[in-house]
Amino acid sequence: MAQLWGGRFTKETDQLVYNFNASITFDQKFFHQDVRGSIAHVTMLAATGILTEAERDTIIQGLNSIVADVDTGTLEITGEYEDIHSFVEANLIARIGEPGKKLHTGRSRNDQVALDMKLYVRDEISEVQELVLSLMKVLHRLMKENINTYMPGFTHLQKAQPITFAHHLGAYMEMFKRDYERLTDIRNRMNYCPLGAGALAGTTYPLNREMTAELLDFYGPTLNSMDSVADRDYIIEMLSAFSTIMMHLSRFSEEIILWNSNEYQFVELDDAYSTGSSIMPQKKNPDIAELVRGKTGRVYAALTSILTTMKGIPLAYNKDMQEDKELTFDAIDTVKGCLALFTGMVDTMTLRKERMEASAKNGFTNATDAADYLVNHGVAFRDAHGIVGQLVLYCIERNISLDDMKLEEFQAISPVFEADIYDAISMKTCVEKRNTIGAPGQKAMQAVIDLNEAYLCEKGSGKHE
Repeated sequence: MAQLWGGRFTKETDQLVYNFNASITFDQKFFHQDVRGSIAHVTMLAATGILTEAERDTIIQGLNSIVADVDTGTLEITGEYEDIHSFVEANLIARIGEPGKKLHTGRSRNDQVALDMKLYVRDEISEVQELVLSLMKVLHRLMKENINTYMPGFTHLQKAQPITFAHHLGAYMEMFKRDYERLTDIRNRMNYCPLGAGALAGTTYPLNREMTAELLDFYGPTLNSMDSVADRDYIIEMLSAFSTIMMHLSRFSEEIILWNSNEYQFVELDDAYSTGSSIMPQKKNPDIAELVRGKTGRVYAALTSILTTMKGIPLAYNKDMQEDKELTFDAIDTVKGCLALFTGMVDTMTLRKERMEASAKNGFTNATDAADYLVNHGVAFRDAHGIVGQLVLYCIERNISLDDMKLEEFQAISPVFEADIYDAISMKTCVEKRNTIGAPGQKAMQAVIDLNEAYLCEKGSGKHE
């Protein structure tokens, strides 16, 4: 059993206890972050005179050789080691001898694992941001292409007022913009280096923590050594942001599932993102949307788990905190996979625009505009509301839309109606006259699309901070 702490003990740890305590099976995920942190650490140790330059160079050369061998498969990370830190240090000592034993000078596994997790989370946040950005670019393209694609807007899953597909997608665009900014906030807030905090009370070595932080692209060192090793707020914040992303993806997935149904037929999903039935040959199932909706629970579970784990832990480090990894790693992989697949599904789906517009007409989404027409012709709103209610009932009884009514039918219910009612309740008019910012009218939508264009251009330039 390769472990770093055997001197205090007089007998071997029971194998079951060792296995239960070990983390190598999952913390090997941040092997590269662990080595990166070690290289920065020994660079700082040499700069402060704690190590010689020769020792620094020998250690760094040894660490780089381990990375090369792991990356090529020559060296395997196995369960022989308790954790990834043990793996790196044991292999380093085996390769370079005595200088390798000085790698851990001035640090503890507590601040080392805190650093590794921060580096890993920081890297993964940036990758998730890129995936969110890719999804927003697809939504942006679809918005530009569908500024005049009419469809019903809903409240309570009831057809309410006519909008455009661009307007509907714009709602999700705003959600994902907030998601992107949340991740930026979290990345900025967590970007302070815990290395040098030691086990909980710092060290007597004259470390230059500012230098270590700079080498690892942090804003600076953390300011309390106990908090440095006990802090997992950034994981909780990340998982909270991920849960919100998954909630947005799940809502969107639910709508795509509805739109893909025989009853709606608003969209058709590409064959590459659908499956069939083993017994019913006519089926084309929206499995990716359903799986995204289902996997949301996995990410919620990770957030609930870490919150529950942390709620009763006294300062500073406790072994409970090892539980921050497995579910976090799973949540990261889940969110990345869902974003990538969802983006591909939306990018390749086909819109049935005529069906969408017909649904808006047949759902009386222009009823409010018919009432507004009467109000603009001197009818009190409450009376106009009642008159249009009679129109809708009349149409339901005859299975027609307001657009299908003859002028004399309109006038039989209210003589105020004139021939211009048809223009007043057309989908185009209903949408186009709504041009306050944020509304679906073409002018308003174009203004938002222009703002989104500038936003995506800025974020696409690689600025995450």
